[in-house]
Parts: sequence; C-alpha cells; structure tokens
Amino acid sequence: MSFATQTLQTFLTELASAEPAPGGGSVAALSGSLGAALVAMVCRLTIGRKGYEAVDAEMQTILPRAEALQRELADLMQADTDAYTRVMDAYKLPKNSDAEKLARTQAIQAALQHASAVPLRVAELCEQVLELARPVAEYGNKHAASDGGVGALMAEAGLRGAAFNVTINLGSIQDEKFVRTHRARVAQLIAEADNRKREILRLVEGRL
Repeated sequence: MSFATQTLQTFLTELASAEPAPGGGSVAALSGSLGAALVAMVCRLTIGRKGYEAVDAEMQTILPRAEALQRELADLMQADTDAYTRVMDAYKLPKNSDAEKLARTQAIQAALQHASAVPLRVAELCEQVLELARPVAEYGNKHAASDGGVGALMAEAGLRGAAFNVTINLGSIQDEKFVRTHRARVAQLIAEADNRKREILRLVEGRL
C-alpha cells in the first residue's frame, strides 16, 4: 500500500517512528499535494458563484491542473521513500573484490542521482502549484482567500523541503556536471518560489 492510500494516522505513525523513511522528502511531496488540493478547493468555491462570472473560465482551466498536481505529488510521497531504499540497498552490496567494489560504486552513484531526481521533480511541481495559486489568490472567492494563502504556503514549504533533499544527495555524487546543474536548478526554484510566495501573501492579506 502506498502512502497516498494509507490513512493519515498510519502515515503519521510511520513518519514518527525510528525508521529513516518515510521522512522529509515524503512530507515535502505531501505538503505540495495539500497546497494543490487547496487551490482546487478555492477554484470550486469560485466557479459558478455570483460575482465571479468574469473569472469563471480561468478557474475552470486551473482546476484540472491543480487536481493533476495533487495526484502526482501524492504519488511522489512513495517514490521518495522508494528512492531512499534504493540508495540504502546499493550501500549494502558486496565489496570483496575490485569488480564488486566498482559495481557497488556505480550502483550507489546511480541511486543517489535518482534520489536527487525525485525531490527535484517534487520541487518543480510545487513551483507549478505556486503558479496556480497566484490567480486563485487574486481572483478566487474572497471568502476562501485564507485557504488560498495556506495553499501557497504549503506549496512553498514543499518546494523548500524537496530542495533540501536534492542538496543532501548532491554532496555524495561524483558527477560534477550533474551536481552543478542540479544546484543551479534548486537555487533558481527557491528564488522564484520566494518571490511568488511574497506576492501571493500580499494579495491574500489585502483581501482578508
């Protein structure tokens, strides 16, 4: 059973256990999924409502995109833990001969790159949630403005959390080009998210 289909209490119990996974990466994906769900909710509270006819079409367009992001981010909760398990399995490979040592190193490096790619995908999807949260915060049902604000905060938290998980893996990756590219992408995502979040919160606070 994946984390996305477990009960909340089951997931929280596993999260609080002494096991290293699920951990922050899965929580980052969940945070982004929750943000997308709130964006979808505000869309539904706006579509067809009196006084919001002018933005109905835009909300109708945003809604399915938010729902798709919600689903993919929820699925990435499990993918992040699976990626961590792959890294741990690689470290357990035998290293008795030179051939085994080489195979182990290659497996570790491949697993670490995969474990960086998963949270990077989470961060990029969270950025998309923030993009959708912007018009929802400005034009969505003002009675749900606080919900839109929380959605943006969750998406930004998910992005930053995922960025931590990318970065921690990069420290052990030997491919310098891979490391440089991913560090630059993470820095770009964080900078853009910070700007978007500030603008969204300004809009939300102005409508409260």
